[in-house]
Amino acid sequence: MNITNKCRNLNLSMQKQLLIIACLFSVFKGFGQNATKYSNEFLQIGVGARSLGMGGAMIASANDVYAGYWNPAGLTKIDKNSQVALMHASYFAGIANYDYGAYATKTGSKSALGISMVRFGVDGIANTFDLIRNGEIDYTRVTSFNTTDFAAIVSYAQEADIKELRNIDFSWGANMKIVHRKVGPFANAIGFGFDAAMRMENTKQNWALGVVVRDVTSTFNSWRYTFTDAQKDVLAATQNAIPKNTLEITLPRIIGGFAKTWEKNNWMFLAELDANITLDGKRNTLVKTNLLSIDPYVGGEIGYNISDENKVYFRSGLNNYQQYTNNNGKKVPSIMPNVGVGITLGKFTIDYALTNLSAVAGSGPSLYSNVFSLKLAIDKDGRK
Repeated sequence: MNITNKCRNLNLSMQKQLLIIACLFSVFKGFGQNATKYSNEFLQIGVGARSLGMGGAMIASANDVYAGYWNPAGLTKIDKNSQVALMHASYFAGIANYDYGAYATKTGSKSALGISMVRFGVDGIANTFDLIRNGEIDYTRVTSFNTTDFAAIVSYAQEADIKELRNIDFSWGANMKIVHRKVGPFANAIGFGFDAAMRMENTKQNWALGVVVRDVTSTFNSWRYTFTDAQKDVLAATQNAIPKNTLEITLPRIIGGFAKTWEKNNWMFLAELDANITLDGKRNTLVKTNLLSIDPYVGGEIGYNISDENKVYFRSGLNNYQQYTNNNGKKVPSIMPNVGVGITLGKFTIDYALTNLSAVAGSGPSLYSNVFSLKLAIDKDGRK
């Protein structure tokens, strides 16, 4: 093979590498509009192996430290003075890492405060912008960068006294979110937004109702891009658009859930049905219109009391209903199954979930994710 063909093949290889970088920026192409449909989607993945094992059906039954993410109004139900939670998951066969940590504490007999942190990142992406310079190839100029999405969530919950509601505990809550997103040295964004929530629980009939309005005021991300003149030339040569500084807006969504619990002897049965209502037009969900889309999901949990402080759980759930076109050109429905187990030993809880992250059945090998999460309860006197 002559030198010209070698250079041509290397140039094609460089373009493939640049395609990875271009894909990262392709999600920004709608930023010039007033709102972006899939903005801050990393905050919709879910946290906690218990919740993920139930398919994310947790809006009504959230009653511990994880409620800071799912439904902040549920923080008033934490059974100890304080709780700490941690979670790690590797997504898409280890390509991406998803981490979560949270702390919640009672601030009074009927109020609670929490803080949660979420990070979704892809590390070690090859940066081949400078692979070829002045017609010369030098692999020592290939570096790497990370793309990360990070959010800090501060939650507050307050139980309200409503005498007219007998046997019903009513609480409200709110989240303040600060978002930081970064694509290596090329782009970064700072954003902020708020969530509003409520929760009702009938302590006699053992049912609960929850409603959360995420991004109730809309969430605003301000994006800034930094490219050198040489990098802009490479993007232009590979027919990739150069993004411009802009403001990204995440529209509100409404999530409602209803949960029912049954108890018999040492057994506990929990079932919950949730509906995620997005207000940004038609999506690939079960119910879709030009105005809104509704994505339902259902989950359940079976618990057994080994003793007063030791319990075991089995969980399952269904979510992510979609339709895809198969090889015959026919639209086929798809739904994602989830399973999980958990064990509580005193004030320490460990949960595990197996989640199929392949969004469309039959689209290729299923990518299963193993999710582990931990929870620790702390008594008022500070002892674990």
